[in-house]
Amino acid sequence: MALVISVAPFEDGWTVRSEALETDLKFERGARAEAAARALADRYAKAGRLAEVEIYLRDGALAGRFVHTPRPPQPAYAG
Repeated sequence: MALVISVAPFEDGWTVRSEALETDLKFERGARAEAAARALADRYAKAGRLAEVEIYLRDGALAGRFVHTPRPPQPAYAG
């Protein structure tokens, strides 16, 4: 099952919510909230977990969904 990370409007800004976070993250700009959500999803994908970012508009409509698929660990460079 995928870890779901949502970005949604909140008061005058935007919030990032996920069961992976102890508390919601709040941002003034939607682009910053989306970047934080996608970075979190990317970290989970690098750790081998499926993660999905859902972006919602101010009217509540789903604007986009980004799936971050698990990636196998990269071997250490022994150069």
